Amino acid sequence: MNKKILYAIALAVALAAPFFGYPVFLMKLLCFALFACAFNLLIGFTGLLSFGHAAFFGSAGYVTGHLLANVGLSPELGILAGVAASAALGLVIGSLAIRRQGIYFSMITLALAQMVYFAALRSPYTHGEDGLQGVPRGRLFGLIDLSSDLTLYYVVLAIFVLGFALIVRTVHSPFGQVLKAIKENEPRAISLGYDADRYKLLAFVLSAALTGLAGATKTVVLGFETLTDVHWTMSGLVVLMTLVGGMGTMAGPIIGTFIIVALENKLGEVGTALAEMTGIEWFSSLGESVGMVTGLIFIVCVLLFRRGIVGEIGALFERRARAKPVAPAPGVVNPDREIA
Repeated sequence: MNKKILYAIALAVALAAPFFGYPVFLMKLLCFALFACAFNLLIGFTGLLSFGHAAFFGSAGYVTGHLLANVGLSPELGILAGVAASAALGLVIGSLAIRRQGIYFSMITLALAQMVYFAALRSPYTHGEDGLQGVPRGRLFGLIDLSSDLTLYYVVLAIFVLGFALIVRTVHSPFGQVLKAIKENEPRAISLGYDADRYKLLAFVLSAALTGLAGATKTVVLGFETLTDVHWTMSGLVVLMTLVGGMGTMAGPIIGTFIIVALENKLGEVGTALAEMTGIEWFSSLGESVGMVTGLIFIVCVLLFRRGIVGEIGALFERRARAKPVAPAPGVVNPDREIA
């Protein structure tokens, strides 16, 4: 099926979703989906594994929350300020990290992200372990009242669509093709005259900015910001989302996000239902074992679905397409029939 048709169907489903589901939960899904797509731009198309993306996600949320709650900025300016802060932080961390490759790059991003975490823990502006509370939604452009969940949902959906469209455009641009070349064979890309470090830094900053957009939007949606968003476990969670869905695919991070976030929020309800159906009381404790369940899913994906869900489906269709016999062109004699 044509990708444009699939995108149109997905957009139609997203537009109708708040009439069938809880809008706040759906907005949370969209924010994390944008986070995973931004991370996928770095790991899936540039080949850089960052263990510190929570720093951009949480720092943007803190900046936006502080400006909205204590300075009184409008939501659009607060979100833009959060994006700018995450992009600036991405420039600093990226400039230091891209000097190394492989596991050393990942460890540098993790170490610097932990520094951001401890800064957030000690800073008086973040309120430490209490977090920022009571962040107002305000009025978008001074006209649109965001206190309505339904109104805010469509604003968040528009932000997600714009962010996702930017990622798609980037990947299919000449810049994106250079990123793919760097991922596949960096020495060859350098031999062709490309400044690999410059391209990797640009990709890192763009990924950090889009991650900040997701984090800032999430703060507006939920009305608070906590240390959870800057902790290293959040960086691990986005890695899990991307790998489960399919690294290096467009839809993979979105599918992976929906699976992981839905498990975190709905596993308790599923366990309760299973306990009532089967009479096995152990199922009722599933809600307390989210980490164990997501860990099992990760192990299964690594062992059986190396490309992720979307990647494996795409590979299956490719194998079927190659297996189909190709009909000879008109006027061309079938060599098998000639031999017979």
